[in-house]
Amino acid sequence: MKHRTLGTSGMFVSEIIYGNWLTHGEGVERDTAVACVHAALDAGVTTFDTADVYAQGAAEEVLGRALKGVRRESLEIATKVCLPTGPGRNDRGLSRKHIIESCHASLRRLGTDYVDLYQAHRFDDQTPLAETLIAFDDLVRAGKVHYLGVSEWRAEQIAEALRLAGELGLRSRIVSNQPQYNMLWRVIEPEVLPLCRREGIGQIVFQPLAQGVLTGKYLPGQPAPADSRAAATGRAPHFVSRVLGETLLRRIQDLKPIADDAGLSMARLAVAWTLNQPGVTSAIIGATRPEQVRDNAGAAGVTLDAEILKRIDDVLGDLIDLDPGKTGQMMNVKPEWQASRASAD
Repeated sequence: MKHRTLGTSGMFVSEIIYGNWLTHGEGVERDTAVACVHAALDAGVTTFDTADVYAQGAAEEVLGRALKGVRRESLEIATKVCLPTGPGRNDRGLSRKHIIESCHASLRRLGTDYVDLYQAHRFDDQTPLAETLIAFDDLVRAGKVHYLGVSEWRAEQIAEALRLAGELGLRSRIVSNQPQYNMLWRVIEPEVLPLCRREGIGQIVFQPLAQGVLTGKYLPGQPAPADSRAAATGRAPHFVSRVLGETLLRRIQDLKPIADDAGLSMARLAVAWTLNQPGVTSAIIGATRPEQVRDNAGAAGVTLDAEILKRIDDVLGDLIDLDPGKTGQMMNVKPEWQASRASAD
């Protein structure tokens, strides 16, 4: 496993980050979830990403138990705050109250005294940005957080946070951004990536497999595999249901010869693609089985030459989304956490 420094910080993170949005507490047995963490450790992964909202806190608890006994200094643990964790008005957002309380709760669930990276899960335009930045800075000064990051912020939001932090004389600075990014969804390329590269902010990207679509397991004219998320009932991901069209599925299958020529599985090709993009530090992988972790982790250290990258672009063509106006949206689905705040009792 290769490691890279996160932005202009001095902290190294693994090229592959294990994220537990898919597993811990979300329809996967806890023993399997723990096995996925152990598979990641065996593959050399040292960086783990979670959030206070995943499985109503159960994700952090299971991750903490799975990492118990591992030397804490050998790990980089990242979590997030902003999305709703309860029914109250103050159980969401980036107010000082919610940030401090959520951090303390995350530390308890993870069983650690500090987190290496604390991230604003979304932007909160209902709280003064200065209040948010000062609260984060206070956590850094208290030793409960080492570095600060954001997730799915637009370029102008990141720029304003950097400007305001300097104006306020804050000690801490944003070192990372966690956006959705993959071969199909490239909305950060026109504005977010150039800004972050200038400012030394690393990208730790999620959904490098586009929720499994880029693995090639969904075939044209055939039903989705029974164990896939597209076949799941209830809380089905919006992105999978949106993209499972015949044109896209045929184009995805056209990527297979490229993967074969590179000696990679389609999953490894997709993850390696993100790691070969300028400004990207790491790719976050999720998994429901340990073997998926092992396969995806194999993308670390893979170099894709210019010809392969061009062939990928040629195959996907007009299916690539580069609209910067969609930055911060969930694959064309706008988050509704702020609306729920207004209606909370």
